Amino acid sequence: MTKKQKTMLKRILIASALLLGLQLLSDSLFVWLDAHLFPSAGRWGRFALYLADYFIIGHDILRKAARGVMNRRVFDENFLMAVATVGAMVLAVSSNGDYFEAIAVMLFYQIGEWFQSYAVGKSRRSISELMDIRPDHANIERDGRLEQVDPDEVEVGSIIIVQPGEKVPIDGVIREGRSTLNTSALTGESLPREIGPGDEIISGCINMTGVLKIETTKEFGASTVSKILDLVENASSKKSRSENFISKFAKIYTPIVCYSALALALLPPLVRALGMGLAPEWGVWIYRALTFLIISCPCALVISIPLSFFAGIGGASQAGVLVKGSNYLETLSKVRTVVFDKTGTLTQGVFEVNDIHHSELEREQLLEYAALAESASSHPISKSLQRACGKTLDRSRVTDIREISGNGVVAHVDGLEVAAGNDKLMRTLGIPYKDCHSTGTIIHMAVGGQYAGHIVISDIIKPSASEAIRALKKAGVEQTVMLTGDTRKVAEQVAEELGLDGVYSELLPADKVAKVEELLDQKNGRSKLAFVGDGINDAPVLSRADIGIAMGAMGSDAAIEAADVVLMDDDPMKIAKAIRISRKCLGIVYQNIALALGIKFVCLLLGAVGEVNMYMAIFADVGVMILAVLNAIRCLFVKDL
Repeated sequence: MTKKQKTMLKRILIASALLLGLQLLSDSLFVWLDAHLFPSAGRWGRFALYLADYFIIGHDILRKAARGVMNRRVFDENFLMAVATVGAMVLAVSSNGDYFEAIAVMLFYQIGEWFQSYAVGKSRRSISELMDIRPDHANIERDGRLEQVDPDEVEVGSIIIVQPGEKVPIDGVIREGRSTLNTSALTGESLPREIGPGDEIISGCINMTGVLKIETTKEFGASTVSKILDLVENASSKKSRSENFISKFAKIYTPIVCYSALALALLPPLVRALGMGLAPEWGVWIYRALTFLIISCPCALVISIPLSFFAGIGGASQAGVLVKGSNYLETLSKVRTVVFDKTGTLTQGVFEVNDIHHSELEREQLLEYAALAESASSHPISKSLQRACGKTLDRSRVTDIREISGNGVVAHVDGLEVAAGNDKLMRTLGIPYKDCHSTGTIIHMAVGGQYAGHIVISDIIKPSASEAIRALKKAGVEQTVMLTGDTRKVAEQVAEELGLDGVYSELLPADKVAKVEELLDQKNGRSKLAFVGDGINDAPVLSRADIGIAMGAMGSDAAIEAADVVLMDDDPMKIAKAIRISRKCLGIVYQNIALALGIKFVCLLLGAVGEVNMYMAIFADVGVMILAVLNAIRCLFVKDL
């Protein structure tokens, strides 16, 4: 509980005790004052004590209402409550009536405000706890001792030490040590991940077992943990259509109900007096008007709708899905077409040697020649050849390396000319080759000017990709499409294996944008199109789609920057989960709108005809607000979706 909430609770308890005491002592105390002082002493003493109680519980509301009037922002809930309760106090003074109702209404309102503040604070603390990934310090070894420094002070290329139980403060590459990582704060998954030397590691994870020496690859401000916190903290600045509607609605609605209350206080008595010649009954109609004002407060809408989106974004981040604003959460709920990039999105982006077709050379020697010829390249295919070779390569055996762009590599290995590349390279060198019917990237090999065979390399489909497509269909997505720069044969095999509705292959980045624009033109009504990608070349398409979804663990910075939603563990299953979270959040928003407006309009009508007193009016305001806030907090609970 915050200091402000504790102070408010003390005021509520003091005001409640004083009000109860005044009610118990009312008759005897004020009769005694009339008898021992002067005839009206009891009446004015009673007024003074009740007025003091009123100021104890309501002085902040009166101050806010006055400040709003001075700043020309008259029509808000503070103004409505101040006018209603002050009016009730004036009616009690003029009729020598009971002050209890006016003070009780203000007291109940403040109790409701306290509960609302506590509930909102609790939800914000829950979200803060979910996102408690900011590291307190980084360890740097100096003169044989560990020194704790601010992560902002660590430069790129520094070696930091992360001990068991500590958060990884900055993105980097492990140079020494093996350990198990807890990534649940980032990805929502509790399954630990094994890591060792050479593995990339992102900030925000918790080191569970061994001591790690990490060479930093980014500054703290550009690290994953900083980006995540920045995305979540700034998400509330991008409002949804529902939030904008409620803001505009409240600005129009509140003045209307104020003027309606004024009309209710004046017109019926005047009609009764002038038109019918009867007593005007000012007190009755002013009381109804004041009740009307209390009912009309738009607190439930103004508070619960933004809170619903805030809780939805927090719940999504708990599940490893970062949504950059409530407007994107709303758009995500309307997605009916999902377009995927292939490599790194539906596939792992990790190439492996699947087969070797050889002639005169032995299988192992052909693979070794290919790995040596490609040893100077950092291309994923080159790395896959080196991994498949399974031994440390002696680079001194390789000379005269020539890379022929778009074709392959020619080099001398052990004095023999070795060519490794595609069919274009073989045609360029005038070497007859054999076609391969396997699906994948084909590396043709020539040694000493003679064709020696070919190596089949292919990307690996993510284990959850097929299930992710089925989950999207189950979530109501009508069309799934894949765009790739890969060959038609490879693309069609992947699409068939995953059960995609459409596939377009051999596309350049500009072709992908054009294809997405074509699909945008084809979609129906208010449905939305999402694009999922991870590479630098996907950034233009991510920006062009209705909503862009990027892979956060392996994705490029450009893709993450351009995207509206980021999946922290690159799992395509999270796309369907994000859609379900967004729909749950929107469902709760619509429930709160219907609940608040429905009850308010019914109570306003009943209040206008005198069927609702101030106690029922305060329930229509505060009670509905508390119910709506509690309903909004349900957006936090998304684990089972």
